[in-house]
Amino acid sequence: MQASEFSNNVIPVSELPSLTTVPSEPISPAYRCLNLWLTSGIFGGVAAILVLVLIQPWFALLPPAPFIVSLCIGGVLFIGSWLFLYHFFADPLIRYSIREQDLVLFKGLLFKDVICQPILRIQHIDIQRGPFERMAGLATLKVYSAGGSLHTLAIPGLPADTAETIRQFVLNHSDLTQDEA
Repeated sequence: MQASEFSNNVIPVSELPSLTTVPSEPISPAYRCLNLWLTSGIFGGVAAILVLVLIQPWFALLPPAPFIVSLCIGGVLFIGSWLFLYHFFADPLIRYSIREQDLVLFKGLLFKDVICQPILRIQHIDIQRGPFERMAGLATLKVYSAGGSLHTLAIPGLPADTAETIRQFVLNHSDLTQDEA
């Protein structure tokens, strides 16, 4: 019986690899445009409906109602403007990286998130395409890790063919298919 050598050497923190230096790729610029159009359309539409309620000639609003409707219009426009500005600045910051052993997602405007998912820990991988994403030719790649019911990371705004290519890369990963051989 051969004794195995145990080693537990100290690794200085300065020698650890940094995820922030990983080269990454941006998502499609169409994702930003889609979010800006949807935000403008939804909040602009709600504000327009409230304006129509305010100026409609068919029935008179009770005295506090015009003030309340005006406050609602202001609130809708305020929230819509903030969401528009958020998507304008935050969406270009979403980046991803595909490496041999893991997927990395970088996102966040105020709070920066770096999510690294080892490929060997992926339970399954999904491509989601809503109606607006289909119209824009985009897809969201959702990665589920073993042991969790929710997705570990979601890479939004990928061109549909890129999402399928990444999905196939993960499914065909050599360490995953090696056990089947």
